[in-house]
Amino acid sequence: MSDSPGLQFRRALDNRPLPIVGVFNALTARMAKAAGFRAVYQSGAALSAGLAAVPDIGLVTQTEFVQQGEYLARAVDVPVISDADTGFGDVSSVERTVVLYEAAGLAGLHLEDQQLPKRCGHLSGKTLVETSEMVAKIKAAVSARRDPDFVIIARTDARGVVGIDETLDRAKAYVEAGADMVFPEALQSPDEFARFAEEISVPLMANMTEFGKSPLLSVRELGEMGFAAVLFPVTIFRVAMKAAEKALSQLADIGTQQGLLDDMQTRAELYELIDYDGFEERDREYFGTPGERGE
Repeated sequence: MSDSPGLQFRRALDNRPLPIVGVFNALTARMAKAAGFRAVYQSGAALSAGLAAVPDIGLVTQTEFVQQGEYLARAVDVPVISDADTGFGDVSSVERTVVLYEAAGLAGLHLEDQQLPKRCGHLSGKTLVETSEMVAKIKAAVSARRDPDFVIIARTDARGVVGIDETLDRAKAYVEAGADMVFPEALQSPDEFARFAEEISVPLMANMTEFGKSPLLSVRELGEMGFAAVLFPVTIFRVAMKAAEKALSQLADIGTQQGLLDDMQTRAELYELIDYDGFEERDREYFGTPGERGE
């Protein structure tokens, strides 16, 4: 019997620090695997912007997260971790979220301690639920998982609202409630990252998102501090959207794609990623050569 996605992720963490890249569709998940990443991530910010062109404020539904997450999990044989926002409701909603994410083939999820309407983790204006409410959600998530290796990650957004001491107190309470990992959002200095690594007993995930409140530290630097995983949640999304913007501008201005060819993924490269030859081979196996169909 093959290892569950959760166990695959836990084993990937044995080789620390583990870089995890955010992907925004099944094809970029395949590309990440081909590039050597041993785990990938579904970002709520990228899903909100890419799927519905809306901000990351809790508008995308549980169903949409699950459906997109299943596409990712089916596309690659590396573990997929997904954002789960605030759990899409109360503790009963959290329980159902865990069941659905696990059934979709995901390796784990993270829950955050914001109130609705939630905000992107590196923006101002966030409000927090009481520590006791988040503790209850974590306990519900742990209780709901059928695979004990499915990973429950507690994300705390407290640093954007309160000081580092209270943020650490919250993280410790979440660990006590059963969180397998902690994701401290929007820490503001290398010293704060180092302090988390010193004081939190479970594996830590660092968020290296661009244009936010945290300094952009390398995988090596964070690993030396003691972080188990380093997340690049929307890096590829941002690069891809800027490339699309430039290509659209050039195409609109000059009316030809000739100058863009060197920047394109070729047909052959795409077909390799989607295993076009494999589909053709199976087609021939079932139906003979294309010219023989129906004969």
